[in-house]
Amino acid sequence: MVRLPVYRRILSDLLAEDRRTVHSEQLAELAQVNAAKVRKDLSLLGSFGTRGTGYDVGFLLTQIDRALGAEDDWPVVIVGIGNLGTALVNSEGFSTRGFRILALFDADPAVVGREVGGLTVRSMDTLGETPGLGDSAIGVVATPAGAAQQVTDALVAVGVRAILNFAPRVLTVPPQVLLRHVDLGTELQVLSFFQLRRRAGERSPAAG
Repeated sequence: MVRLPVYRRILSDLLAEDRRTVHSEQLAELAQVNAAKVRKDLSLLGSFGTRGTGYDVGFLLTQIDRALGAEDDWPVVIVGIGNLGTALVNSEGFSTRGFRILALFDADPAVVGREVGGLTVRSMDTLGETPGLGDSAIGVVATPAGAAQQVTDALVAVGVRAILNFAPRVLTVPPQVLLRHVDLGTELQVLSFFQLRRRAGERSPAAG
């Protein structure tokens, strides 16, 4: 469920503040959703709340980690070690919560052989020789748009069944492959759309 990582982040912050319990209303306010939605989401994990007391923060965090597979080992391969790929390698999200960066790849001879985040960038030609790849691996595409489909096809060919795409293009994958897009340009356009609507509302006579 897409909201579980949000709850997890909030619960981690609460635990760091030595908060031991949290009510669904408090969690809903912090997650910016309604309390009924929080209770429904968490009920799918089991019955953990206590009427009048709320949820035990540490225990609920453990259950969410289990549901998200944070207790498992998820090897991650990142293809495209330019500015974005390098930033991803060095980000906390790719080295915590069960994720382990297994290998880095690039097609540029000037990049291959460099050390980034303690790993040596390999040539795409060696992708199939990488031990540890398979259906538990997660492939990250951080290449220019023109190379993204070819890279995705190569990842699928070596058995990768989950791909996170940062390239600004729509990719095609077989039905058995999980694909998620993170398009920063699209998100900026969504924000600008709502900014324009808000601006128009502020300028309209009815708004005054």
